[in-house]
Amino acid sequence: MERDLPALGLGTSGNTDPNTCQETVTAALDMGYRHIDTAQMYDNERAVGEGIRQSSVDREEVVVATKILPENLAYEDVHSTAQESLDRLGVDAVDLLYVHWPMQAYDPEKTLRAMDELREQGVTQSVGVSNFTPELLDDARKRLDSPIVAHQVECHPLLQQDALRADAREHGYSLVAYCPLGQASITHPVLEEIADKHDTSVPLVCLAWGLAQETVVPIPKATGDHIRQNWDGQQLELDDEDLDRIANIEQKERLLDPEGAAWNR
Repeated sequence: MERDLPALGLGTSGNTDPNTCQETVTAALDMGYRHIDTAQMYDNERAVGEGIRQSSVDREEVVVATKILPENLAYEDVHSTAQESLDRLGVDAVDLLYVHWPMQAYDPEKTLRAMDELREQGVTQSVGVSNFTPELLDDARKRLDSPIVAHQVECHPLLQQDALRADAREHGYSLVAYCPLGQASITHPVLEEIADKHDTSVPLVCLAWGLAQETVVPIPKATGDHIRQNWDGQQLELDDEDLDRIANIEQKERLLDPEGAAWNR
């Protein structure tokens, strides 16, 4: 990818109503977002593509990312379903194509060879992975000719991903954070006190924490007024004391923990 990922992106997981999804993507782009994240798993690529076309923003200005479904990670399926994703999105290429989860049909040698070939063929500009452990990242780097430009994982103040953030710094890629607001459900006295201090909400404190971390790119999913709230939330800056207090939170909470995930092996 010739340019860095924008600091804040829009996630679309769970946004499966076609009209709502299209309107959300269009509104976000017209507001200033330039990174739209979807996946085969989300069953909304067609609506995401329509939202991009309906916006006033040129396609070339938008980072469009999608992910290959775990059951589609066999060599031939990576090739065929990536093209199906392009067809649904209505684009000639995506900017970023991820291996969604290293499970089910994932075969490190064959899956990653297919990802390299898709980049060589211009189906995607860049290759990413998602939900990998540090060990799987090391293995993927050895197998790929393409650089890993992004690793997408759950990341928020109660799952700070210290090891993966350090890996991203060391190897120079973006750690793309899903659930960066903790799905607006996590809570902790420290987060509540910081929110009171800044006259804001705990979810926006979570977002500000993510934006303050080197290499982290939050992609909160949102619809309606929350699109604007998250965009405006970029104005919230946490001070060193706030960040130190959050860094010292010992409570851990993983919101998405599917059976068969890499960290459960």
